[in-house]
Amino acid sequence: MTAMEDALRLESVSKTFGHQVEVAALDRVSLGLPYGTFTAVMGPSGSGKSTLLNCASGLERPDAGRILIGGQDLDTSDETAATRFRRGRIGFVFQSFNLLPTLTVWQNVLLPARIAGIPLNTGDKRRAKALLDRIGLGDRLDHRPAELSGGQQQRVAIARAIVTRPALLFADEPTGALDSARAAEVLMLLGESVREFGQTVVMVTHDPVAAAYADRVLFLADGRIVDEMRAPRAAGVAARMAQFRPAGAGAGADAPAGTDPTASSRFSGRAA
Repeated sequence: MTAMEDALRLESVSKTFGHQVEVAALDRVSLGLPYGTFTAVMGPSGSGKSTLLNCASGLERPDAGRILIGGQDLDTSDETAATRFRRGRIGFVFQSFNLLPTLTVWQNVLLPARIAGIPLNTGDKRRAKALLDRIGLGDRLDHRPAELSGGQQQRVAIARAIVTRPALLFADEPTGALDSARAAEVLMLLGESVREFGQTVVMVTHDPVAAAYADRVLFLADGRIVDEMRAPRAAGVAARMAQFRPAGAGAGADAPAGTDPTASSRFSGRAA
């Protein structure tokens, strides 16, 4: 597979943190993700999942290696140029939401398009409104983030990342603050953005059920990709994750609070 055939390609990417004691967050990671694919990234805490997302999206500069987006080098040596390169190509759903507190839901959702200089016509705005209706926020358009619950803020952040239909969408624990029903809606929405619009989604998650919505799961440990699973099922993902736990650890050692990592389906759809 050539670089031009990939939406995202990493070639021997490394990232180290620390001075007196260096820790390799990423250790010569190479991978290629074709257009129109949904990939989940999993691994124990400290395995390098978030660093992988941050480097692949240009938010962090790797120490070594090469990152290509649509066959073009992502050069992070010039932050201004890297920001311009990302606009219109990359969407990011942050764990901390990163909503602007002085803007309404509607203004936050449309902000990336305005920053990127992407004109939104009536049809675009209608689709944005339909998206917000679908995720249960159609009656919150004039509310500001402080007037929303954590789960509602997360859904706004997801809508904001999706609305301009970027070729690449990175999501860091996008369902972490959502209940089961809302999480299922968001995961199905991400899947539809892949199938209907050809977007490429890369999602970090601790939840085997969320990972089962992806086409492929990559497992990281100690900064390296150690395994992958295609057409995943939640039970199989949970079983693979269990192998990362230290001997004697409880069944829920790597699962988020309140989650049963062995459940075969918490949401409807692909999870079972």
